[in-house]
Amino acid sequence: MNPQAKLIFVTSLLLGTTITISSNHWMTAWAGLEINTLAILPLISKSHHPRAIEAATKYFLTQATASALVLFSSMINAWHTGQWDITQLTHPASCLILTSALAMKLGLAPFHFWFPEVLQGSPLTTGLLLSTVMKLPPISLLFMTSHSLNPTLLACMAILSTALGGWMGLNQTQIRKVLAFSSISHLGWMTVIITYNPKLTLLNFYMYTLITMAVFLTLNTIKVLKLSTLMTAWTKTPALNAMLLLTMLSLAGLPPLTGFIPKWLIIQELTKQDMISTAMAISLLSLLSLFFYLRLAYCATITLPPHTTNHIKQWHTNKPTNTLIAILVTLSTALLPASPLITINI
Repeated sequence: MNPQAKLIFVTSLLLGTTITISSNHWMTAWAGLEINTLAILPLISKSHHPRAIEAATKYFLTQATASALVLFSSMINAWHTGQWDITQLTHPASCLILTSALAMKLGLAPFHFWFPEVLQGSPLTTGLLLSTVMKLPPISLLFMTSHSLNPTLLACMAILSTALGGWMGLNQTQIRKVLAFSSISHLGWMTVIITYNPKLTLLNFYMYTLITMAVFLTLNTIKVLKLSTLMTAWTKTPALNAMLLLTMLSLAGLPPLTGFIPKWLIIQELTKQDMISTAMAISLLSLLSLFFYLRLAYCATITLPPHTTNHIKQWHTNKPTNTLIAILVTLSTALLPASPLITINI
């Protein structure tokens, strides 16, 4: 792709995200969502592969439907209340339609059907944008309207997302699909707490973004897309693969790594809200996700020859690791001692 065109698309992506998260009017928020959608489509389909074109088409149809539902819910609310303020969403039908629309934009179950397919058809760098930056505007709209949404509906969608994200990721051999179902599972953790403590949702999103960036950039460095090639990539950059093991375990939320912080705080907050059964359900369902994280970590680091894969081992490279990846991996694994400071700020 032309560098100037790529610069325009990335700038438009940042512009659309900024417009949505800083707006207080439904029309400007909707405009930001549309700019985001139109900016990411060329980045998804830039390889001109049939799978990439299919992914771009699926993404466009899903996001256009969700944006239309956002506009429809805001119009119903404006019709009944006479105002377009995002924080003044009071009409019950508008709240229900908006919840469905934002769930579709995020990829929450039962509207998760498009996300694994789109991520599978996209390059790793575009997949990173889809998993992190593109989820910030819907999360911010959920944050601003959290006091108006139905907590029971959100809790049901959260538990369903955690269950489906863990269950459907078990039999995947494509790493991008595994990370897509991982994202769906993490979205369940973010959604379950948003009506009780929205700041915890943002903390979870920031931690998830940090760790996911480290994973995606590491996989992009070692050029791995499947489990079978991940098994032989340890000869290429052994130190980076060893850190990929810890980053995967951090994404799973195992102590004493960084990913444990948001899950710990969310379970604590759910217990304070007398939602012990919900906390137990979502904690037990996250064990399903833990299995495929452990499988990825096992394939990345612990698998040694002889093994059954037919792929040729990669040559060891002396290329130095990107400084950004080193910083992200360090933060993704070593932030637990800073959790008291994070807790005070929440």
